Formats: sequence, C-alpha cells, structure tokens
Amino acid sequence: MTTTSEPSEPIAEEHLLPVLGQQIRVQVRWGHGVPLVLCNGIGASLEVLDPLVAQLDPATTVVRFDVPGTGGSPNSPLPYGFPYLAVVVRLVLRKLGIRGKVDVLGLSWGGALAQQYAFQYPRGCRALILVSTGTGVVMVPGRPTLLLKMLTPRRFLDHHYAARIAAELYGGNVRDHSEVIERLLDRQLMAGSRIGYLHQLLAGSVWTSLFALPLIRQPTLIVAGTDDPIIPIVNARIMHRLLPHSTLHLHGGGHVDLITNAAELAPVIETFRKELP
Repeated sequence: MTTTSEPSEPIAEEHLLPVLGQQIRVQVRWGHGVPLVLCNGIGASLEVLDPLVAQLDPATTVVRFDVPGTGGSPNSPLPYGFPYLAVVVRLVLRKLGIRGKVDVLGLSWGGALAQQYAFQYPRGCRALILVSTGTGVVMVPGRPTLLLKMLTPRRFLDHHYAARIAAELYGGNVRDHSEVIERLLDRQLMAGSRIGYLHQLLAGSVWTSLFALPLIRQPTLIVAGTDDPIIPIVNARIMHRLLPHSTLHLHGGGHVDLITNAAELAPVIETFRKELP
C-alpha cells in the first residue's frame, strides 16, 4: 500500500558563522534557482522581514542575516564601512556553499549595502532590488525632526514608543494602523546593542553611491513609496536616472510597506526576478 503526504513547508536553517573575526547570524530557507539575499534596515534583526519572506515563492532560496551588533550577531570591536560589510556578505555566501550569482535586495539602510555589493562584486550579483532607499549621505534628506528620532535605537527597544512615532516616521498605511509597527517589532527577538546601532549610523554617514551608480550594470528594480517621510520620493527618481538598467515601481505607501504590505509588493519583486535572463 502506498501512502502520500502533503509537501512539507520549506525549512529555514540558522547558523552563527565566523567571518573576518565576526560572528554573523544567518538564516537560510533553501530552495532552487538564483538565491535572494536580503539586507535589512538599520537596527532591525532578520525576523522583521518575516512577512516578506512568507509572501515570496517558497521554492526560492532566501538568505538573510544580522549585521554585527544587531539581532543575534555580536558587536564588532571596531566601526566598519559598507565595503567591509560587502566582503562579509560575500564570505557568508561562500561558507553556505553559494558560489554562483545572487539577487540582492536592500531595504532602507540595507539598500546601501546592496548597492555596494553590486558594485564591488559585479560577477556575483545578477540583479539588484532597492526598496525605500537612497544614495547615502549625498541625497535629499527627510525632515530633520524625523532624522533626529532615528539617531537612537529607542524604537527597537521600546515598542510602545515605536507605535507612537510610527505614523510620522514611516508614513503609508502605518498612519492609520500604527499598532502594526508594535506587532512587527515584537518579531525582533533580539534588539541588538547601542554600539551596534552607532556603527551602522557611522557606516551610513561616510558613504554615498551617487557617483558609482552609472557603473552598476545589473538590472535594478527600485521600489519607492510616495508617502515615505524618511526617504523622499525624489531620491528614487534620481537613482532611476543614474542607474543604466533600472525599473522604477512607485506605490502609494510609506517607508516600511515592503513589510507591512508585503502581499502587494512581494509579487512586484517576483515578477521582476522571473523576467530576468
């Protein structure tokens, strides 16, 4: 007699990998095809991206990680820059046995790391997906009052505070449902450290991609919300003009809609990846 069973859910593996003297917490959901590497926003651990991963094709290999001093990755002994972090990501992938090309998605601060990786390793990056991000220190900034609120990791440590400032900070559907941010950050099991947050701030304060964007040859999807208080929409238009092979997708949401409205934006990412050569 033959028995059948329902296909099991994709299993995510978690590792703490030693790389260049760092311990990097990595989670991998193994699948097929070109892997998708996710680079998170400042101060956020990999759990925050759960809603997006749940909406992506379950057959896709998805790699996500905590940068030093965030989530489950211990602090770096010294400050670091995006070129160094790109090397860390490259070595993490090699330790996982991933030696071919990957697609790299960067959200907000993680968009800077994604751009750096594509520029630094053009043969290892098939495509680039930039969400709610800009060109670094040389860009059109949000309002100074908002940027001041981002100088500390308080919103990751105090979720009630995060809910109070969510509408002003993130825009989009969070304006009417600020409680979604509190629920979202509850996923962040390990908030990381203040020194780790400071290192991320320092990395962003001395980096710009403005002059390197014309040299990035990979197909690029730029996803931006028209109600993003942190990264004004003009930055997406500038990047679209400078990136030779870019597609611009605008939506009516805000800074974190990739997570709070993943059901709408994940298919945009899937369509872009399926159309790649």
